[in-house]
Amino acid sequence: MQYLGWADIQREHGAGGVLAPPKPALVTDDTQLTLFTADGYLRAWVRGKRTGEWEPSEMVWHSYRRWLITQQQPAPEQGAVGLLADERLYESRSPGLTCLRALAAETMSTPQNPHNESSGCNGVTRTAPAGFAPSAAIAYDLGCRFAAITHGGTGGWVSGGALALLIHLLAVKGRPLREAIDQVIGRVLRDDTYTATVLTRAVVLAEEHDGESSVRVDRLGSGWTGPEALAIAVYTVLTHPKPVQFVDAMRAAANHSGGSDATAALTGNVLGALHGTEALPRDWLSGLELVDLLDEMGRDLGRSAVNLDFNEDRYA
Repeated sequence: MQYLGWADIQREHGAGGVLAPPKPALVTDDTQLTLFTADGYLRAWVRGKRTGEWEPSEMVWHSYRRWLITQQQPAPEQGAVGLLADERLYESRSPGLTCLRALAAETMSTPQNPHNESSGCNGVTRTAPAGFAPSAAIAYDLGCRFAAITHGGTGGWVSGGALALLIHLLAVKGRPLREAIDQVIGRVLRDDTYTATVLTRAVVLAEEHDGESSVRVDRLGSGWTGPEALAIAVYTVLTHPKPVQFVDAMRAAANHSGGSDATAALTGNVLGALHGTEALPRDWLSGLELVDLLDEMGRDLGRSAVNLDFNEDRYA
């Protein structure tokens, strides 16, 4: 659906567009990579706790390289462990060439030494797990570094840090939504004026919304770049801030011309951090691919953030 215009979406799904996930609801490459981000971060967290060595960027880089294996082979090799042992992750969901090329390189791309100048949205869509880092500053830094592994344009990695910081402020610190967004914009402004400007415009448009008319996410762009995709998610959540509005928010984020899979994924990330799993429609979850794995790793991330026990050996 991400490559369909709004008229095409209506023609395929009806006048209201996509109203609910299909059954089964298959995950995208964004979700696959988010799982591998979580896996790499948790491996770094466990290693840091046990040995004092803290290299989350390196660990996530190696985790992404493991994901690359799933895109090159039809099934797990004998003796595979961790995510590489789950045959469901070997499905190819048409990942972008920017990601594939960056991960095929022999060295890791960083904000200081980028491999490309891409600011595409597929960098930010996988950085939410960095939001469970020990502090807001670390969350932002890791989000930037994780996104920069494949997207070296400033907007590509700054938007990744912005999402991670927003997730941290909402899910870990429990900050009010508007306060958290303002703090994110203030931090982003130090690194990228454009990303801060687009996020500010999202806030302004949300304040202008009367609560009755349709939400127009296309006023912020198509969502193909990281800053635009995150701004659309911020705008959508600000105009649908209540748990009971979850379904309407996801419909607004998904039904537009452009990078609709990215904008919907990011909207779901932010709403999840804001409301927790209780806001998720149970009938949507029942047909979701990898729901068991998503739930398990999400809980482990949450436990790591507040120092509750979980099965650390899974990431050792």
